[in-house]
Amino acid sequence: MVRTGVVGGSGYTGGQLITLLLSHPHVSLMWVTSRKFEGQPVNETFGFLRHLTDLMFVRFVPDLLSDVDIVFTAVPHGQAMEIVSSVVRMDRRVVDLSADFRFRDVRLYERVYQKHLAPALAREAVYGLPELFYDAIRSARVVGNPGCYPTSAILAAAPMVIHNLHDPEVPVIIDSKSGVSGAGRGLSLTTHFCEVDEGLMPYKVLSHRHQPEIASVLRSTAEALGSVYFTPHLIPMSRGILSTVYLPLKKRMNRDEVQDIYGAFYEGKPFIRVLPDGVYPSTHHVRGSNYCDIGLALSPDGRLLVAMAAIDNLVKGASGQAVQNMNIMMGLDQTLGLGVHPLFP
Repeated sequence: MVRTGVVGGSGYTGGQLITLLLSHPHVSLMWVTSRKFEGQPVNETFGFLRHLTDLMFVRFVPDLLSDVDIVFTAVPHGQAMEIVSSVVRMDRRVVDLSADFRFRDVRLYERVYQKHLAPALAREAVYGLPELFYDAIRSARVVGNPGCYPTSAILAAAPMVIHNLHDPEVPVIIDSKSGVSGAGRGLSLTTHFCEVDEGLMPYKVLSHRHQPEIASVLRSTAEALGSVYFTPHLIPMSRGILSTVYLPLKKRMNRDEVQDIYGAFYEGKPFIRVLPDGVYPSTHHVRGSNYCDIGLALSPDGRLLVAMAAIDNLVKGASGQAVQNMNIMMGLDQTLGLGVHPLFP
């Protein structure tokens, strides 16, 4: 059994992660930490876990690391750096769900977030998108779990970018819509029911922190990449992301060519479902699962590809992908513990 612990388990991501780990056939969840809920039963904070666990929230101290093989850090950015450094010093492995270890370019991280306290580890860390970086994840000590928006956008764009079929002289445009759980469990005026229900709102237009993450990962895989523009929207549903990526092409292509490229690129990738011609993804069809559904549409002149990806932001966009990364790091089948079928309706 793989012994694991969760640092910062009281948010939506933490609750989803605990659920997945408790049902994993090769995992023993040893502890879950929370400063706010220290001493309280996990199944009181998360009522859906009643009779499923007797764990209590505890405060994180480095001594806890002696009980585990791998750790998940699900704390806000800026708080993970010191904890991850402690984990590595104890010769344990870690999947970090914050943004702290998603950027190997520390200067870029510091421009977007704050000063990095563990720059050497940041440069060592592997970006945890298994469909692109599986081999590097296997041997990594630190995996930076991708953001939810970047997961959907990168998976939609990657086959064309990696094969150098997009036109780097023309910007890539990404239009994404997310459910409200992506904003976290904390209270905020903009996520109150009356502020969100029956509405649709763009936010942080051309200035969202996930834009440089998307651009840096795509750029690391491409011969050349032009500008990347990203606009997120808040949509009145609890979970799910739909990203529409507009990819200008170097040459005129036909629908079969594009379908074959995506089919071949994601062959053997168990959580990617490339949809048939004329079928477009829906957040309904991935809800509660680790799947990413990708649909494709080509402009009449064959020079613009519209690639659409749907994920559950709390599963493939966060905790499910973290478990997928853990499986790979620990030498397990990457699908273990992630066999939940999408919930519909």
